Amino acid sequence: MRRPKPVVFGLYGWSPDYGFRYIHPANRRSFELLEPVGKLFEKISEDDEGEWATIRYDEQQFLVRPELFKEIYHKPKFSFGDSVEEVTPAPGQYRHFGLISDVFWDEATDTATFQIVERRRKLPRVFAAAELRAD
Repeated sequence: MRRPKPVVFGLYGWSPDYGFRYIHPANRRSFELLEPVGKLFEKISEDDEGEWATIRYDEQQFLVRPELFKEIYHKPKFSFGDSVEEVTPAPGQYRHFGLISDVFWDEATDTATFQIVERRRKLPRVFAAAELRAD
């Protein structure tokens, strides 16, 4: 039985200034709307010719040229879809529970921050890893 490949995390620092040759035509508009700079992606696969890589952000997958993908070697504490809860809510506030919907990466500190969806609503707050625990 084949073992699943470990998840590869990385950044895809594309902006419209680079031009659209790095993004597959079927994904251009949705990738541009995502504003990928500073967001952490999961690399799913690469084609045999090395021409296109499939990367994932939350529930969306994109075909991109692999040369702009920069692997991150520190695995984030949480990933897309993980069920989490807030460790210490603000005084007088309820504890937030939800699913990880966004993962942001700070290259200066090599750390991830997370945004969650709670009852189908994305919370505006971005959490540090220490502020959340697996639910």
